[in-house]
Amino acid sequence: MKKLLIAITSFALAAPLLVASPAMAENAQQNKMKQCNADATAAGKKGDDRKAFMSSCLKKEQPKPATQQEKMKQCNADAAGKKGDERKAFMSSCLKKDK
Repeated sequence: MKKLLIAITSFALAAPLLVASPAMAENAQQNKMKQCNADATAAGKKGDDRKAFMSSCLKKEQPKPATQQEKMKQCNADAAGKKGDERKAFMSSCLKKDK
């Protein structure tokens, strides 16, 4: 009886995770579709050109977010010529950005 209770409890805790995964993947694909559609519209793509653009856009991998070290390197390069409080404020805002 105790094993049955453990099995039921384990399933009850794991079930939401199993259901959530496909929904999250679907949402990511929908977001990608929206972005590609907006890009195609902004570029004025129509007909076969639009189809080709959408196909290649949807196949592209999304860039990985920059690591903190990469951000620091880029922000340091961008902060060249700034000193004191100006540099400190710039570095703070630059490092908080998602690149």
